[in-house]
Amino acid sequence: MSGPRPGPAGGRWQDLPHGVAVMAGMILRDLARPAPMPLSTAERLAMLPTSGLPVAKPVTIHWDRHQIPFIEAGSDSDLAVALGAVHAHLRLGQIETMRRIALGRVAEMIGPLGIGIDRSIRMMELGRAVPDMIAALPAATLQWAEGFLAGINHHLRHAAELPRDCSILAIRPEPWTLTELMTLMRLSSADISWLIWSKLLRIRTRMAPRDWESLWPRLLAGGAPADPTPRSMAARVAGSMARAGSNAAAVSGGRTASGAALIASDPHLPYGLPNPWMIVGMRSPGYDCIGMMMPGLPFMALGRNPDAAWGGTSLHAQSSDLFEIDGLPDDAIEERFETIRVRGAAPRRIRLRRTAHGPLVSDGLLLPSPRRLALRWMGHRPSDELTAMLAVARCRDWPGFQAALKGFAVSGLNMVFAGRDGQVGHLLAAYLPVRPLAPSADLNLPLACEAAWASHADASDLPVRTSPRHPHVVSANQAPVGSAVPAGFFFSPPDRAQRIAALLDDVPTVGVDTLAGLQSDVASTRSLGLRDLLLAHLAIRRWTPGQQVLLSALSVWDGLYRADSRGALAFELLLAGTVGRLRGLQSRRAYDAVWMTQTLLADDLDGLPSGALSRAMTRAMAPTARRFERLHDWGGLHRITLTHPLGRLPAIGRRYRRPAFRADGGNNTVHKSSHTIGVRPHHARFGSCARHISDMSDPDANFMVLLGGQDGWFNSENFDDLTPLWRRGDYVRLPLRAGSVAAWSVFRTILEP
Repeated sequence: MSGPRPGPAGGRWQDLPHGVAVMAGMILRDLARPAPMPLSTAERLAMLPTSGLPVAKPVTIHWDRHQIPFIEAGSDSDLAVALGAVHAHLRLGQIETMRRIALGRVAEMIGPLGIGIDRSIRMMELGRAVPDMIAALPAATLQWAEGFLAGINHHLRHAAELPRDCSILAIRPEPWTLTELMTLMRLSSADISWLIWSKLLRIRTRMAPRDWESLWPRLLAGGAPADPTPRSMAARVAGSMARAGSNAAAVSGGRTASGAALIASDPHLPYGLPNPWMIVGMRSPGYDCIGMMMPGLPFMALGRNPDAAWGGTSLHAQSSDLFEIDGLPDDAIEERFETIRVRGAAPRRIRLRRTAHGPLVSDGLLLPSPRRLALRWMGHRPSDELTAMLAVARCRDWPGFQAALKGFAVSGLNMVFAGRDGQVGHLLAAYLPVRPLAPSADLNLPLACEAAWASHADASDLPVRTSPRHPHVVSANQAPVGSAVPAGFFFSPPDRAQRIAALLDDVPTVGVDTLAGLQSDVASTRSLGLRDLLLAHLAIRRWTPGQQVLLSALSVWDGLYRADSRGALAFELLLAGTVGRLRGLQSRRAYDAVWMTQTLLADDLDGLPSGALSRAMTRAMAPTARRFERLHDWGGLHRITLTHPLGRLPAIGRRYRRPAFRADGGNNTVHKSSHTIGVRPHHARFGSCARHISDMSDPDANFMVLLGGQDGWFNSENFDDLTPLWRRGDYVRLPLRAGSVAAWSVFRTILEP
């Protein structure tokens, strides 16, 4: 019997023709089928298997018209089973795809084009610590995780029909294991640094050493990604669940009418369908909470219980380092071989290498380099984020919140707390190497720097902010203050955090309406400063009527990135046109690579030789005025198209994407909607995709919305029915009290043993 065919690393040209052929076959098979039929909420709920579940007693699930569930169970173990069943019912295609990504099984879904992606993911050794993590799980956490998996697996065995994406991607039912669940959790904990490094390594290879040496410190000082969505497929897949951005704010009782605290969270992730979040409520003897979960992960990432609320943002923690190992002898590098199963082709045998300093990652697609690089990552060490987050959901006060997060390691988070007692707080939840405070001299480190990994700091070693000293706490991915250990080196500019704080300070009493307005805010003071710089260097000359219209819109612009803003369009077009005519900005590609463009460009423009900026603006004016007339306003340039991953395929893609809509927001606005600097209409791919507000004085005062919908089933009534609310700045009000939940319920499902 023949075994796996040995072959190259994957992702090479010889895989392209066969890979395209397999992809074409996928497309043709889907074209031969009718488009997915519309299904009502009632029809979708009828598809949920409700008998024979591994529960001790019946479990009740209340649903509203958006298919938002509230689960009521008589035991914590039964709740976990029901929660798994709900995740599978609403998002099975999504979580099955993510499972295969986490395990490096993309080629099983898409054919030879996925071989290089799989090799790159397996290179990262996401599951390296999983056996030790499972062995160390507390009994209650283990029972919870196994119950969650039992609910998913029951759905897989008994669902009458699998989602359309499972059919297209050749996903067949396979029972989930605890190892797979924990590996998926590690994928969700991927270090945001990997996404930044993925492009920087390519740029570093192409640049002269002297140019790189001068650029590197500027990149460290410039800010952080406006849009951390990578362009390469391998990086996009590896970072598909990375928590890259967000806003979170908590307001203490001293600033509210009731004396109880308020909380607001809006996570920033890649736009898409299904949404990367789902809204869930749950009640059992041990849990009484409502909030948002990531599909396939058995904990509530943000939400509230009767006494405490929590939210978070990415810390932009650098929980990894790349070490140069060119000097290691060959016998210090361990080799192993794994087999990748490939759709429509023979299995592929791949070589993976590991050193005592971490896996060798530089010959893959994600972190390519001509130098041999080994990855050190905190995620390669055992840690227990699941127990930590389950404890957060049960905490009743700030000390309990702090204690819960001491064991949270990756990926690092800013965690924000709001209490019914009026207290608020902010802490850093992460395990961090004890590095020197000064940034490294280069992206790649010598092995001598590995000494920083001999110990680590955790949440108890890192700064906290609490009331009453801080009447409100705000996190928007800005650099932490007062840490004796560097959390990372690429942080967002302080714009969003400063704007949120200013809006909160501007009102005598903060209410839910204040926070709702804050989450829709699209002002950018940074852009106004750059606008003023451009106008200050504008040549005095006779402009055409069209050019005068553009300059007038620019001059009176209020800094708001509304879709109907003429000024925002004028600014972005003139900036892009001017920068495109400045040949001296040699580092712009690097700025784009790490998405720090506007911050660093402002420094470059201000430092240009006398007259250079004026001449570039003059040359850009005529084409910019023509584009301005044609596009009319910011929404003419800046749009969002909600797309399922299958929506990127030719021929069938239109079935799996929604029509584009004109979008508010910009790179540095509180309501974030990222974009590159350019003159052509674009589709934003990253930004605010979910919103949550809770008033801790009232268990029923919870307001949430998604960009998209709850249901991952194509063309169901709830596939993207929340999008209109999100665009208007509206919310769904969700109760927590038992009596209120019963009155709120539109549909009811009973899960029977």
